[in-house]
Amino acid sequence: MALFLLLLLILMVPSSSNAQWPPSPGYWPGSRFRSMSFYQGYRNLWGYSHQRVDQNALTIWLDSTSGSGFKSVKPFRSGYFGASIKLQPGYTAGVITAFYLSNSEAHPGYHDEVDIEFLGTTFGKPYTLQTNVYIRGSGDGRIIGREMKFHLWFDPTKTFHYYAILWSPKEIIFLVDDVPIRRYPRKSATTFPLRPMWVYGSIWDASSWATEDGKYKVDYRYQPFVASYTNFKASGCSAYSPAWCHPVSASPFRSGGLTRQQYRSMRWVQRHHMVYDYCKDYKRDHSLTPECWS
Repeated sequence: MALFLLLLLILMVPSSSNAQWPPSPGYWPGSRFRSMSFYQGYRNLWGYSHQRVDQNALTIWLDSTSGSGFKSVKPFRSGYFGASIKLQPGYTAGVITAFYLSNSEAHPGYHDEVDIEFLGTTFGKPYTLQTNVYIRGSGDGRIIGREMKFHLWFDPTKTFHYYAILWSPKEIIFLVDDVPIRRYPRKSATTFPLRPMWVYGSIWDASSWATEDGKYKVDYRYQPFVASYTNFKASGCSAYSPAWCHPVSASPFRSGGLTRQQYRSMRWVQRHHMVYDYCKDYKRDHSLTPECWS
């Protein structure tokens, strides 16, 4: 009888599985932008033999001989950039799968960068999604990263999920399945990327730091390490657009910013799934990151 009552109670209690998903943001900016095929917006950058395009999907892989990367055909000075990405399960320690903005080739050693990076992992542990912002690279002799890291509310190896960066003159917003997970506002010209950037994607060996600060390295017994991209979107003001080109927005407001409901979703993600915030790392020298002061 007691066992029957226990089973009945379990059936009566609503499933908590959906409780682990963020509340609806109420607005889906990705729906505003048209998808493109890989060759409409991108070209191979390196590791051509480790890259395959099948219809509208791109597959890139890393093995002991090479990784692979791609780059947008034009630079942008603002815009919305996204792709659906599926990662490899199993042991991927030391492997970085990335989708990001950068002008490193135009400004070597003094570049800007906005990153979505998946840090490889070991058996039984979740992927870490790292977001990062670099301003003028290591021009002062120090690389100053602005990392926020998350364990996602789903398994990114099971199916494709959509990851995007919104870069406007006022703010940078990182989104996962159209849910904002991080907003990086423009506090000053010295803490915000203002020069044109290209869109990149890559898979490569970052054994020295990627997984638990380099504790676990790439193990090529598990090669190849594969990542798949599709549903590419890149829309905004290119470096060649006229000055009156109006920046795109991640909200219903033409002026930009997030709605109250989007902020609520973002706070939920940061409360339940953020595992590192550079502004709360007291071992860091925050004189180098004045945006943390407020």
